[in-house]
Amino acid sequence: MDRLQQRFLAESRREFLKHTGVGIGALGLASVFNDRLFAAPSEPGRGDASAPRWPHVAPRAKSVIYIHLVGGPSQLDLFDSKPELAKRNGEKCPDDMFQDKQLAFIREHPTLLGSRFGFHRHGQGGLELSEHLPHLGSVADDLALIRTVRTEQFNHAPAQLFLHTGFERFGRPGIGSWVSYGLGSANRNLPGYVVLITGSVAGAGNSLWGSGFLPTIHQGVEFRNQGDPVLFLSNPAGVTPKSRRDIVDGVNALNRIALADVGDPEIATRIAQYELAYRMQSSVPELMDIRRESAATLEAYGAKPGKASLANNCLLARRLVEKGVRFVQLFDQGWDHHSGLFKSLPNKARQLDRPVAALIADLRERGLLDETLVVIGAEFGRTPMLQGRSNGGAPNNVGRDHHREAYSVLLAGGGVRGGITHGRTDELGYGPVENPVHIHDLNATILHLLGLDHERLTYRVQGRHFRLTDVHGEIVNGILA
Repeated sequence: MDRLQQRFLAESRREFLKHTGVGIGALGLASVFNDRLFAAPSEPGRGDASAPRWPHVAPRAKSVIYIHLVGGPSQLDLFDSKPELAKRNGEKCPDDMFQDKQLAFIREHPTLLGSRFGFHRHGQGGLELSEHLPHLGSVADDLALIRTVRTEQFNHAPAQLFLHTGFERFGRPGIGSWVSYGLGSANRNLPGYVVLITGSVAGAGNSLWGSGFLPTIHQGVEFRNQGDPVLFLSNPAGVTPKSRRDIVDGVNALNRIALADVGDPEIATRIAQYELAYRMQSSVPELMDIRRESAATLEAYGAKPGKASLANNCLLARRLVEKGVRFVQLFDQGWDHHSGLFKSLPNKARQLDRPVAALIADLRERGLLDETLVVIGAEFGRTPMLQGRSNGGAPNNVGRDHHREAYSVLLAGGGVRGGITHGRTDELGYGPVENPVHIHDLNATILHLLGLDHERLTYRVQGRHFRLTDVHGEIVNGILA
């Protein structure tokens, strides 16, 4: 056999092994090869990609529960009371709030729209919240309210991407993937990054929890409330646990040969995915069964077993961080109120208020709040101006347009100073006048609380080092405990 034939056969073997592994696919994300390796910290990009790693600095939080209110709730009706705006309701908005501004739907010079809801102060710090958030008021001393968050985008998909990936286009890792990459997994039987969804995620969809250019072991895994908690987790009819184990062992034997031959780190990811998928068959169904919770706990959250709801997902989020999941991301659809604002928003507020307050209280009672960072936010806020009227001008159908200049985000636990309000917007709620916070600043702060330096958490691809915050971002020290 001449050298050309030898090279051809070698290349063919490599391609066969590579594509055999790809074609079979994978079900879980993040894992380890054995207990010894799991206990040994490693550097990102070296050794087992999911093994726990040392943070850059001492962490304040071990886990994150990130609640994304999809669509963008009106901060002016929930978190940022503006008496002057209410007083001037119906007036033409100032020219500088409209001219040369990027707005999604407003085209003609709009009028100001004041809130119809009352606000009340709560806790020792006098945190001001809407009348429709009484339960959150009961945990006000645990909350830090940032009123001056600014984004660069004013439409849903790019704004969602910018919030979670630091970039307005597809292809970048989400913040949960960056955390998984930076810290690894804390539980060898569960993914390091889990996603729970209420409704649908309009706009950017599953790109929000994708791993982008990071190894795929770091992407989010969606857990479901009904059917298989993870798609294809159950064995097909006629396949026994032993058969499943034999299949996993056989495929991984081929993948290990391929890994030794070509050294592709994605093959190591594939091996880990199969192993985790097998272990999740026993760990995940039990974890997702909230019937195991007490009646008092279910009542506190407003959770109902078997139902897809934000309440159920909040309870599941507590159960997940309790088991060591690093990053739990909740998406709750239905906050895009271009019309019907004053009719629909109270209902959505009720769906949010009780379970999130219960989550914070539950974490505190279990001694988990100090090590769990809870974030409640959205891709952008809503305008102080009236977008228009629908249904023949019916006054109850008014709404607000997308607003990128200033909106509100809530944080609790995990090194955050509770009972405070950070930042102040102008009297009409259009833009910040004190302590502006950019999305890059928010993300830098979340990473900091986990012990990760946003300037050092990088990944080299296409000849340069990328990071979540691009070349920007400052830690928001004003909210730190």
